[in-house]
Amino acid sequence: MSTDERHRLIGGMLRDREHVTVDELMAACGASGATIRRDLDTLALHGVLRRVHGGAKSLVFGGENPHYGQRELEDHTAKVRIAAGVAAMLADRGHLWLDSGTTATEIARLLRQREMTIMPMSLRAVTALSPDDGPAGRRPELLLPGGSLVPGELSFRGPMTESNIRSLRFDTAVVTPCALNLKDGLLAHDLDDAAVKRAGLESAARVIVACAGAKWNASAVALVASLDAVDAIVTDRQLSAEELDQLAQHSVEAVIV
Repeated sequence: MSTDERHRLIGGMLRDREHVTVDELMAACGASGATIRRDLDTLALHGVLRRVHGGAKSLVFGGENPHYGQRELEDHTAKVRIAAGVAAMLADRGHLWLDSGTTATEIARLLRQREMTIMPMSLRAVTALSPDDGPAGRRPELLLPGGSLVPGELSFRGPMTESNIRSLRFDTAVVTPCALNLKDGLLAHDLDDAAVKRAGLESAARVIVACAGAKWNASAVALVASLDAVDAIVTDRQLSAEELDQLAQHSVEAVIV
């Protein structure tokens, strides 16, 4: 098992449990105690967990949004595929609103040499979109929304952010919900995050939702929008005929990657 695979497995175990021991992780990963301890130290530095004697504890309480460092490890391959699917749906020279979050950062990495105007909702996406030093070439124009920065997430929040978003009109909004279900629609763990997402999608002519399979039928406290506000969903989830039919009833295109 590679280092990345061990890290994702450890992060996944701590999503389901408050505490794991080194012995349990050795058995699950097929790795030595020294290797597991190094993994835990690395993940602690990234804010994924807290080291305790003999193991590690989760930093996430039930119902909370996991820390960025932990989410970054989870479903990474799926997020890369979803990002490629979303990027293929975006036209050059358009105006794009790009949500915050780990999937949005993956999307941003694929747009750094595209000629379009983009308003990213996190400094992580800003960094991913910023061109390398060197001769000028194809690159996006970035519009920053202002507002307050959420520690750790480095995402923009607050009335200034929402006001600046609503003062513009975008061809497309790419929304990355914290959870999605066919009854309620798009959900977020944080009320301020939900308000920013809502401002973005309401300011766009087309709404694309980027949603890994793990977020389907998950729970979150804040409603962002119903499926009627969505034009397309890009996901790695293999949808059933019933789910596809429900999406079609809301005129939502399903793109499976």
